[in-house]
Amino acid sequence: MGALRKLWNYQLVRPLGQFSTSPKNAVPLQSIAPQRLYRQIADQLRALIAQGEFAVGARLPAERELAQQLGVSRPSVREALIALEVEGWVEVRTGSGVYVLERERRAAAPVAEAEWGPLELIRARRVVEGETAAIAAQQRKRVHLDAMARAIEDMREMAARKVMPLEGDRAFHLAIAQACDNQVLTETVQGFWDSRRGPIFTRLGGYFETVTSWRMAIAEHEAIREAIAARDAAAARTAMHTHMDKSHQRFSASWARAQKP
Repeated sequence: MGALRKLWNYQLVRPLGQFSTSPKNAVPLQSIAPQRLYRQIADQLRALIAQGEFAVGARLPAERELAQQLGVSRPSVREALIALEVEGWVEVRTGSGVYVLERERRAAAPVAEAEWGPLELIRARRVVEGETAAIAAQQRKRVHLDAMARAIEDMREMAARKVMPLEGDRAFHLAIAQACDNQVLTETVQGFWDSRRGPIFTRLGGYFETVTSWRMAIAEHEAIREAIAARDAAAARTAMHTHMDKSHQRFSASWARAQKP
């Protein structure tokens, strides 16, 4: 309980923006860079572990408790715990919970400051790629539909070989963006997708990405392509939203199973 009380007393650091100072009390302050919420949570938990509030071998409080104490969402706590797992501070034991590891097993370098949280990334992709799918339905050419079909076929072949079809997935989403004929959108979608190569996304994906889950994703891709081929913008947007929502659900459900005590 002592550790939870300390969490309750912590305040998450927010970007302060501009300081207002008069010439008489001006001081040489440096600007504060914004920090991702999951990193702020991870920093607090890491500090408590380093101080011995959570002993080696101890199980951390449940995700729900941590979220309530910190006043943040459970997905943000989830991303923080995954970051700590990647860095070797904790271990997620399937069906048991999250446990503190010995110092010798901790990574030498932390997760990159710029890495996006995977669940937050999926929510952002839902917004942007829902609209790219709608635009693609209005502007697509045969070459774009063919590229989507090839990408889906590549995904199907790789899944059959029990290989994660990441390249086909990337090619599919880029083909949709390219159908919009807007380089900014294309580069934005590419940046979104390539961010899933980061260690947090990779580790979280390891809890659920299987042949079965990829086959479900392939069926969702097919529904998106069919709507785009039919030039139905509303249906394309809905199909993309459904795909992103189900991806978010797959990540969340598998993580819940992994850390359930």
